[in-house]
Amino acid sequence: MKRKLPKPYYSKNGATLYKGDSLKLLKKIEDESIDLIFADPPYFLSNDGITCKSGKMASVNKGSWDKSNGLTDKYNFNRAWIKECYRILSPDGSIWVSGTLHNIYSVGMALEENNFKILNNITWQKTNPPPNLACRCFTHSTETIIWARKNLKKSRHTFNYTVMKEENGGRQMKDVWAGTTTPKAEKVFGKHPTQKPIYLLDRIIRASSNEGDLVLDPFCGSSTTGVAAIQNNRHYIGIDISKEYMILSRKRIQEVM
Repeated sequence: MKRKLPKPYYSKNGATLYKGDSLKLLKKIEDESIDLIFADPPYFLSNDGITCKSGKMASVNKGSWDKSNGLTDKYNFNRAWIKECYRILSPDGSIWVSGTLHNIYSVGMALEENNFKILNNITWQKTNPPPNLACRCFTHSTETIIWARKNLKKSRHTFNYTVMKEENGGRQMKDVWAGTTTPKAEKVFGKHPTQKPIYLLDRIIRASSNEGDLVLDPFCGSSTTGVAAIQNNRHYIGIDISKEYMILSRKRIQEVM
């Protein structure tokens, strides 16, 4: 089957953005052509609830793309995009998927169902989470990031163990990473409701890819993945359905070019 991506929204010096439906565009990427995938898919938590932002009550709704149509639809969606990620990922590549309790268990099941082997379950502990306004459960202060590779006997995924050990003061790095949420300095061109901080993607990319590798983010949002990839001399493909976030991604990428 011949596959060809459409004209990109933006492309320069190894960084390429495509505006469109991820499920459709993933099908147009060549088999085993991607070295590393980071995905921050919809968490499906826009349920008309409330949260706290900057000390004020705010809606949790993020957009139509984040609304759930039920458990079955959510799982079918995760299975569909993860299946395509398996096809396009190189035999020695790996995938990272971020999520919360609203989606991550569905993601984990879909990964295993599509013949991925889970390597680590990273807990990202936010040191400055918003308070829990309902006071009916513990404050939500973590996200889970699953790291997986293809479940193949000959698969030799990249792990720059020595780099990570040196960064951790000469000790093996553990699977709990603590740090702040995205600072205002990383939102000067605008913001995405689930924008990740650069330090998080910087670590992921340096840990599991090498210079010159091709990194894909199928739900790129504001392209933190792209910024970190460029800063670490990797190539980047970002996909998002929103023109607003394509514009934001382009501005952030151009700033670090």
